Amino acid sequence: MVQGVSRQVIVVRSPDPRLFEQAIFIVREDAFGKGVSADAVVQEARRVADGYIRRNARLSPRKNPLPAPVWIALGALLASAAWCVGLFLL
Repeated sequence: MVQGVSRQVIVVRSPDPRLFEQAIFIVREDAFGKGVSADAVVQEARRVADGYIRRNARLSPRKNPLPAPVWIALGALLASAAWCVGLFLL
């Protein structure tokens, strides 16, 4: 059990719930002592969360436009063509 610890947090709801529901930012104790307003801290948290979504949306698996049987047929066709070219060169 933790006693005597109090933290300020900012909860940012995700604009794209496919990746996460919300992001929780733990605010540094001295963040407001440096002349930073609460609005600026919230805006920075939103900017960071948005950047995370933009970076990781590109890394998500893309849907393949061709079904697996088409890829199998293409692989078999290429393997057959390579085999025929090999016979022709011998």
